[in-house]
Amino acid sequence: MCKLLKIPRSLVYYHLKNRGNANKISEEEVRLENEVIRIFRESRNNYGSRKIRKQLQRLEIIASRRKISKIMEKYSLVSSYTVVQYKVHKKGCNQDNIPNTVNRGFKNRGKMEVVVSDLTYVRVNKKWSYICTLLDLHNREIIGYSTGPKKDANLVYQAFLNCKYALSDIKIFHTDRGNEFKNKTIDEVINTFDIERSLSNKGCPYDNAAAESLYNIIKTEFVKGRDFEKIDILELELGDYVNCYNNYRLHDSLDYLAPIEYKEKMKLEAQDYDN
Repeated sequence: MCKLLKIPRSLVYYHLKNRGNANKISEEEVRLENEVIRIFRESRNNYGSRKIRKQLQRLEIIASRRKISKIMEKYSLVSSYTVVQYKVHKKGCNQDNIPNTVNRGFKNRGKMEVVVSDLTYVRVNKKWSYICTLLDLHNREIIGYSTGPKKDANLVYQAFLNCKYALSDIKIFHTDRGNEFKNKTIDEVINTFDIERSLSNKGCPYDNAAAESLYNIIKTEFVKGRDFEKIDILELELGDYVNCYNNYRLHDSLDYLAPIEYKEKMKLEAQDYDN
C-alpha cells in the first residue's frame, strides 16, 4: 500500500505510534489555558488577546495573540468590546468665548497639568441616571467621580468634591461645551483654585477625545447590560470599578501599565534624573 500510494513506511509507523497521544495536552498547554481564563475573568471579561498577551509576558509566559485567540474561542471568552454601544447625543451648548488651550494635546502632560471631564448615562431602576468623572491626562487616572439622577452642574461639582487630590494642583480643566459645565458654582470652583479653563470647539467631539474614550471604556466594561436598583448601589459599585481601573487595568497609551503603576514609574524616573 505504501508503494502504491508512494509514501514512506516511516510516516505510517510514526502516525500509528503517536495516534494515542493525539488528544493529550501538555502541562504547558494546560497552564497557558488556565492563565488565559484567569486573566480574562480578572479583567471582568474585558481584555482581548492583546492585553492578555501583555499580562502573560509579566508572568514570563510567551504566547502569540493567535494562540490566545484560539483559547478564547475554545472556551467562549468573548470580550465586552465585541458589541457596539449606542451613544446618546448631547443637547445644549456653552457659547462662552473660552479658547481650546489643550488643542488635542492629550499626551505627555505633567501630573494634574490637564484634567478633562464629561458625563455619561446609566440605567438605575429602569430610569436614566448619570456619571461624571475627572480624568488626569498625565496617567489617565480617574481622580474624582460622582453619580446622580440629573445631568447638571451639581453632578460636576460633586465630582470636584470627591477629588482625591488637592484642587489647587489642577492647572487646566478641559471639557466640551455642554451646559452642565456652565454654572456659577463651577465658575467659583475654577476661580477659587485658580484653574485655567479650556473648552472644545463647538460640535467637535475629537477635542475632548480622552474623556470620550474613558466613557467608551466605562460603558463597555461597567455599564453595559446592567440596570442598577438604586443610585447608592451604582455609586458603591462605581467606586469599586474606579479602584480597579486606577490600580489594575492595563492601558495601551501607558505602555500597558495601570495608571497608578505608570505614575510611580514616572516618579522614579524623575528622581533618577535629578540624582
